[in-house]
Amino acid sequence: MITVSENAKKQAIRLMQEDNSPEGSFIRVGVKGGGCSGLTYELTFDHVMTENDKAFEDKGVKIVCDKKSILYLAGTELDFSGGLNGKGFIFKNPNANRTCGCGESFSL
Repeated sequence: MITVSENAKKQAIRLMQEDNSPEGSFIRVGVKGGGCSGLTYELTFDHVMTENDKAFEDKGVKIVCDKKSILYLAGTELDFSGGLNGKGFIFKNPNANRTCGCGESFSL
């Protein structure tokens, strides 16, 4: 399961509204090869599910992840930071053994 912090929930709802996302839109998260630590996080807004997707809902926010990526993201919390070090969504992944300084890539 992937969870969402209150900050991430507020920002996701705000951004989807600003983007005029269609009814039934959700947060799509995933993992792909690359980045300085080997794997990179992906986050987009989407409204179309595929047969390879797994859906979760937390705090009223729907999160969708492909079956391959869920192996890397199980137990992850999606958070949002607006601090001095940058503004954006952050993945708090308990499975990551090493992360890069920017927080956008990791390894297991």
